Amino acid sequence: MNIRFVGIDPDTDEDGCPTVWVDMEASDLLIQSYTADDRSIARCDALSPAKAPIPAGETVIRIPKRMVSIIRRACDELDSGVR
Repeated sequence: MNIRFVGIDPDTDEDGCPTVWVDMEASDLLIQSYTADDRSIARCDALSPAKAPIPAGETVIRIPKRMVSIIRRACDELDSGVR
């Protein structure tokens, strides 16, 4: 498994904070972040085109705006195929 650290929330206290990695073999993003609150989850569920509730094994996470550049960098790494 070729997982690479990309970045951490710049406002972190380095204790349980949003973090982004890329899995270069699977071409996936791995994201640790805050669980969305019940109201946000219900709204996302209602707006989903899937026509079904969010299934077991999936959840809605909230990623701070200040992490957008980190997510972009992770996507760029996957797009470039750098291993």
